[in-house]
Amino acid sequence: MLARISGVVLLILGVVILGLGIQLATEEGSLFYLFMAAGLLLSGYLITRRRRSGLAVYAVLLLATLVWSLWEIGLDKWQFIPRGALLAVLGLWLTLPFVARRTRDARKSTEASPLWRGSHGLLAATMALLIVFTIGISFYDPFPQKGELPPAQVATAAPAVPGTPAPPADDWVAYGGNNLGQRYSALKDIDLNSVKKLKLAWEYHTGDTRDPKVDAKEYTFEATPLKVNGMLYLCTPHNRIVALDPATGKERWRFDPVVPADAMLQHQTCRGVSYHDDQATASAGHAAAAPVATRADALATPATATSAMTAPAAPSASVVNTAASADCSRRIIAATTDARLFALDANTGKLCEGFGDKGYINLLEGMPNIKKSSYMQTSPPTVTRDLAIVGGSIIDNAYVDNPSGVTRAYDVRTGQIVWKFDAAKPNENKPLAPGETYVANSPTSWTIFAADEALGLVYVPLGNKSPDQLGVNRTPEDEIYTDTIVALDLATGAPRWHFQTSHHDLWDRDNPSQPSLLDLTVGGAQVPAMVLPTKGGNLFVLDRRTGKPVLPVEEVNVSTITDIPGEKPSPTQPVSSVNFIPPVLKESDMWGTTPIDQLMCRITFKQHRYDGNPWTPPTIAGSLVYPGNIGVFNWGSVAVDPVRQVMIGMPVRLSYLYNFVERPDYKDNPDTRMVTKPDTPKFNENFGARFAVNIQNFRSKLGLPCQAPPWGTMAAVDLNTGKTVWTRRNGTVKDQNTSFLPFPFPIPLPMGIVSHGGMLMTAGGVSFAGATLDNYLRAYNVSTGEEVWKARLPAGGQATPMTYRGANGKQYVVIAAGGHGSIGTTPGDSVLAYTLED
Repeated sequence: MLARISGVVLLILGVVILGLGIQLATEEGSLFYLFMAAGLLLSGYLITRRRRSGLAVYAVLLLATLVWSLWEIGLDKWQFIPRGALLAVLGLWLTLPFVARRTRDARKSTEASPLWRGSHGLLAATMALLIVFTIGISFYDPFPQKGELPPAQVATAAPAVPGTPAPPADDWVAYGGNNLGQRYSALKDIDLNSVKKLKLAWEYHTGDTRDPKVDAKEYTFEATPLKVNGMLYLCTPHNRIVALDPATGKERWRFDPVVPADAMLQHQTCRGVSYHDDQATASAGHAAAAPVATRADALATPATATSAMTAPAAPSASVVNTAASADCSRRIIAATTDARLFALDANTGKLCEGFGDKGYINLLEGMPNIKKSSYMQTSPPTVTRDLAIVGGSIIDNAYVDNPSGVTRAYDVRTGQIVWKFDAAKPNENKPLAPGETYVANSPTSWTIFAADEALGLVYVPLGNKSPDQLGVNRTPEDEIYTDTIVALDLATGAPRWHFQTSHHDLWDRDNPSQPSLLDLTVGGAQVPAMVLPTKGGNLFVLDRRTGKPVLPVEEVNVSTITDIPGEKPSPTQPVSSVNFIPPVLKESDMWGTTPIDQLMCRITFKQHRYDGNPWTPPTIAGSLVYPGNIGVFNWGSVAVDPVRQVMIGMPVRLSYLYNFVERPDYKDNPDTRMVTKPDTPKFNENFGARFAVNIQNFRSKLGLPCQAPPWGTMAAVDLNTGKTVWTRRNGTVKDQNTSFLPFPFPIPLPMGIVSHGGMLMTAGGVSFAGATLDNYLRAYNVSTGEEVWKARLPAGGQATPMTYRGANGKQYVVIAAGGHGSIGTTPGDSVLAYTLED
């Protein structure tokens, strides 16, 4: 009976693979699955007849599959899983004596023929070979690139930008550590020798968790705290501001701006707050009207989200620390997802009544096309030269008629608007006159800015004009600032220069990353540079004075063929000599856990257009876009060491399927839903346009990526030469949710998983990152990428860690762990601090 049941299983598997194999063959895909199906059917038939020759046929199938796999994918152990794991398990079952004894040789009438000879012996030998082979390749990984970054040539204190006082290493005064966006600390108590002694010092719970009945699905705790003024300041997804004691995690004060719940928001998040110190400004000797940056200046801008449009009548502050100082001489500046900018006394948490209207500015004032959940703030303002500078975020691809993407600068003390920059009218920088509105649907900047106060410039990463994937209605003027980094004059808001990172964007390639500013030694000369990571995988290294490339950039030819009427894709796209553009996908790169789901992925791959580069135009018929709209780099950006002049980042490799869905009656019924359900967010509907766009992760029926791992990596670059020195897989598949398990995957297979967050680098030669989907905070050797420490987090660490020195003299590393709703990591409300054991 066991033999017959085993044979039936092989027959069923053979029939399924035969059907899928025929379909793949009609798509001009691999023919090997037809051979695999034939082997399964023949061996299954013979074994159901209790013929031991079926075991020999199965052994031949296993050997052929091994040879074919080596030919297709070499020695990549993770790619053997869909090709051979299921077949090997079945082969092991058939090898077991109590199964094999149920079969017999054709010339024997009894079941007592010698078991370990003939067909069964061949199968047993084949399984022994596969076991030895599996053990052998388990010690080999073709992906990582080993190397070692150059050592520091000077002291480990971070060099200051000329004319800008360097912030003390003990503090973390802005989102990226400082307004340069480096995510670097000169602290070095935690080094390669001491890092293994890190322990949890304290854990704080914000109490801000998602209510699934009223809150957005993408509820994320992405905050990076500030440490300044003797306190730790952070914000929660509902934009509540909390001040903590840096050494104990004890709450000093809390403020709630009372942001109404909104399930239609695209992003319910707050990445950080900013800080301003009047006394530090005065001590720097700058005029009140236009002081240069101080050590207390903070950095950031808005991100992607939407919100309710009515401001609450009664915000509340629960003040624990009532230490008095001059009213709001030190202040926290923050923004909300319902589009308000507000200022708090940094000592007490009370509203600064002289800022705007009793502490608030309504960022919807002057905005056109306001609809509920269409405009929001998710990133902190950039505070510099007594200005609070904010961008804005609109819901992705919901409407053709959107609010403006204007960037605005407000007086940090009074809240009075000082200047504006609107990419649709780049040279009209004065505040609006009464009755005027900003230009609708101009390119937005939702992420964090960087600033060089010595040059008098703020660097604003701009995105696309919505709809992201349709360019038929864009004017030549629109195209100038789409997907650019623009340098604005801090005094006036006038553009000094701009550099375009993607031409005629059809893929949602907005610039999501905060630029990192540092001085590089290139060709023997010191150059004030900027590192700009992009969704497409480029790392543009530019002269931040002029926007000219420091390391080479070339224009490559790409296809302009499309099935969208009136669409004109750009014939070229820029590629930096420093890039992490993913390698070209092939059919053999399709992945899965079994031959069945891998076959389905292969079929889907063959059915979609893919030009072998990141610029395959989305089509009605369907296109594979790689990398997809999550990008290679996102808001987590990269970390740079200004002393060693090196960079570490976490490039992501995920592909997506795009296809347009026509709205035939769009002129008469512009709001007909085509890709979303009623009472859900209107992402990608493009209401008012002829086409909606359907965007899906390229995943198998089991919920796993269709492309082979790694999906998440880590890499280091010597910025003086542009050379990638080392790469590694980043993270494990532990904690992943799949459709074939009722619980998160429990085994930490180090395949390299997606990361969503940022990195921290320190003078101690140690870098820190959470970000991966497996709920860990890890420490790495900066020079080699070797993992040197890790700690289990109670929730997803989709944030950027920071570090500081407490009043007790200890160095702390802090990360927010609250998960990410859209990528399914464990939710929570924790802020965790680690320090060295005494």
